[in-house]
Amino acid sequence: KNIINHELGFKLTVKTTMKNRKKTISLTIPSTLDQLEKVEKLSSSISKKMELSSDQTDNLAIAVTEAVGNAIVHGNKMQKEKTVDIVFKLSTDELECSVSDRGKGFNEKNLSDPLDPENIMKESGRGIFILEALMDSVSYSFSSEGTTVTFVLKKKFE
Repeated sequence: KNIINHELGFKLTVKTTMKNRKKTISLTIPSTLDQLEKVEKLSSSISKKMELSSDQTDNLAIAVTEAVGNAIVHGNKMQKEKTVDIVFKLSTDELECSVSDRGKGFNEKNLSDPLDPENIMKESGRGIFILEALMDSVSYSFSSEGTTVTFVLKKKFE
């Protein structure tokens, strides 16, 4: 069902599946960088709801905004009519986030190493590296409809 979250100020789709006790929260945005503010607010709200540590809250915010930014800029080439879908699946012990664009995809084997001395001063090329460093798992799927990056953050209980 679609709901307007008054705390965040925009419409979300929220669904709870009793079978696996996961709550799904979905947001679809146009491919414009000003939408990253919505994504950051949603990430922060989910972090609070899951009672993540401050480190995990920061890691999630960085990962989500990086993945969505990549989808907007690299996947959809900033074509605002192309959308980005962000889906969070929450359970008691982990959070899964999928970010889908309408782009042609990429070959992860062709990504340059951001730690290579010739790349160290480049302003881009670190997104996937950052995701893999901050999240417990990261996977990619490619289809004729676009690319989906899925990452999982396991809740650390302190």
